[in-house]
Amino acid sequence: MSQKYQPISCHFYDELELLAIRQKNCSIVYLDETGSQLEKFAVITDFKIIDAAEFMLLKDGDKIRLDRLISVDGKVLQGFC
Repeated sequence: MSQKYQPISCHFYDELELLAIRQKNCSIVYLDETGSQLEKFAVITDFKIIDAAEFMLLKDGDKIRLDRLISVDGKVLQGFC
């Protein structure tokens, strides 16, 4: 599932930044590299651009590409404006 990065909504990004500031443990539903849907509970710590794609860094050391997110803390990425 190595596709060109598609930037996410700026408003959704703002929501992610708020969660990172609050250090809130939240539900993160996303697609992994194979396209399988996964869910984990984690604290967002930071954001980083790697190879022209934006990633969310988690307290447990994992990172998730932002355009693979489905929902975070109950907020759905698709259709977010």
